[in-house]
Amino acid sequence: MATALVLTSVAANPEMEHCETIIQKVPMSPESYIKHPLQNKWALWFFKNDKSKTWQANLRLISKFDTVEDFWALYNHVQLSSNLMSGCDYSLFKDGIEPMWEDGQNRRGGRWLITLSKQQRRADLDRFWLETLLCLVGEAFGDHSEDVCGAVINVRAKGDKIAIWTTDYENQDAITHIGRVYKERLGVPPKVIIGYQSHADTATKSSSSTKNKFVA
Repeated sequence: MATALVLTSVAANPEMEHCETIIQKVPMSPESYIKHPLQNKWALWFFKNDKSKTWQANLRLISKFDTVEDFWALYNHVQLSSNLMSGCDYSLFKDGIEPMWEDGQNRRGGRWLITLSKQQRRADLDRFWLETLLCLVGEAFGDHSEDVCGAVINVRAKGDKIAIWTTDYENQDAITHIGRVYKERLGVPPKVIIGYQSHADTATKSSSSTKNKFVA
């Protein structure tokens, strides 16, 4: 077992006026200094809607992490989603993938979308987002976690949205598995339907809604 060296001062003799410094060996658990690696390295992004800037100029990388401890340190440091101003986003993506449709890993992909009412912001938003993050960094989808690119939360006045992005909208087995597990992890009632939409359909939609390719 590893030991830590702790410097302490004690009286060598009660009759002596000076103190003697000694080294005391204290056992240390390996868990106290070894971090627990994640399977992937992740990057957290922040978007603030400033209309005087371009979309990409509004997107800022906050930090990257690849251990359990660094994930929690970052999560506990940033503002809760429910406290963000309307028009702001958080995005958590695998390192090397940018949170935009145009990225090569996202171009042929899509997203499982959760839409929350304004009343759900205080009750569910932060809990749903944290569970989404834990699904990602914990590789909750098994082998199909390889299809996951990241997740996005949009804080909006009309209602907030959370989505898990995947890399290929034609990979039905992976998408349906991810959707089923995600819905269970969030505790969404079975009668409530969530939908999967391709980014291509969302980008070219002619109405306010996009047709679902899959549902869970």
